[in-house]
Amino acid sequence: MRAVVQRVRFARVEVAGEVVGAIGTGLLVLLSVAKDDVANDRAYLVDKIGGLRIFADEQGKMNLDVRQAGGALLLVSQFTLHGDVRRGRRPGFTDAMAPDGAAPEVERVAADLRALGIQVAQGVFGADMQVSLCNDGPVTILLDSKKLF
Repeated sequence: MRAVVQRVRFARVEVAGEVVGAIGTGLLVLLSVAKDDVANDRAYLVDKIGGLRIFADEQGKMNLDVRQAGGALLLVSQFTLHGDVRRGRRPGFTDAMAPDGAAPEVERVAADLRALGIQVAQGVFGADMQVSLCNDGPVTILLDSKKLF
């Protein structure tokens, strides 16, 4: 699994002109599931996302996670994070999991994050989405469960 995690002041996702998910302060997480991902990949990403200490404490140091900061999370599926452009200019997506397998995995990630006590809003899997955000910092972290060491 791959995730781009952005600390935001606000974020929202629209489908066909309608807001389907929105948060104030928190994390925007763009998530892609690889075809060979297993439960350990999901557990790794959920643990990292839930515990990322990228919010400022009283001294202004990045020392708080999203829960401690009183924030929420907007989860948006984005298979293009597995786009491979090493050959040519048109990305190939053979490493991304097929939609029938990826959609339930994205839902499991959302459920696991909620189980940590994080308020989670979501986009719509497979939809043409427009994402708006105000990146705070900016702070952007790339996570990849296949790059543990």
